[in-house]
Amino acid sequence: MASSTVGAPTVPLPRVPAEEAAYAAGAAYASWYEGVLGWPVTGGPPVQLVTGSRFDVLELPSDAGTALLRRPVDTGPVAVMGRRMRFLVAAGSAEELDGLLDWLEWGGVALDLTALGAGGRITAPAPPGTPPDPREAAVWLRPPEQGCEALLPALPGLPGQGAGPACGPDLVRLVAAAATECHRARLRRRATRCDQPLAFS
Repeated sequence: MASSTVGAPTVPLPRVPAEEAAYAAGAAYASWYEGVLGWPVTGGPPVQLVTGSRFDVLELPSDAGTALLRRPVDTGPVAVMGRRMRFLVAAGSAEELDGLLDWLEWGGVALDLTALGAGGRITAPAPPGTPPDPREAAVWLRPPEQGCEALLPALPGLPGQGAGPACGPDLVRLVAAAATECHRARLRRRATRCDQPLAFS
C-alpha cells in the first residue's frame, strides 16, 4: 500500500545560486531606492517601482524615445527596458495625458504613447554604478538623483510642483515632442515594411 503524504511537513526547497543572486540584487536595489531616493518599491525579484506616488511614467517605443532624447527638450530620469522607453514625469501627470494629446491635436491618432500613474509599477533598473541584471535588462539612460522629483516635467501648478517655467521642465513640451516622435517612428516602421521584398514560395 502506498504511503500517504497528506499532512506531511513541507520542506522548503533550497535556492539555487542564481536565485540567491537575484534575491541579493533585489534587496540591494530596494535598499537603494527606498533609502537613498525614498521611493516605494514592491515585489521582487525583480523589484518594482510604484508609480503615482513620487512620479508617473510616460512610456513609448524605444525608437521614438531615442529620437526624443536627441531633441532640445528637458526631461527627468529616463529608463529603457526591451523595446519600451520610460520618461519619469511629475506625479499626477498620467491623468493629464489624454487631455494634453487632445489639446495638442493628437487625439485619436494611434501613437503607442501611454502613461502609468496611481496603481502602476515598472521594473526597477539597476541603481547607478550597479551592473544591470541581463535577465531584466532594465537600465537607466538618465539616472535619478536624490530630490529629482522636484524637477520632473510637470504642468504649471500641479500639486507639489509650484507654478511657472522656473520650476522644472514643461510637461506640455515633452508630450508634444513625444507624440511627434511616436508618429514619425510609426511611419518609419510602416515604410520599412512596405520596402521589404515579397517572399514567394
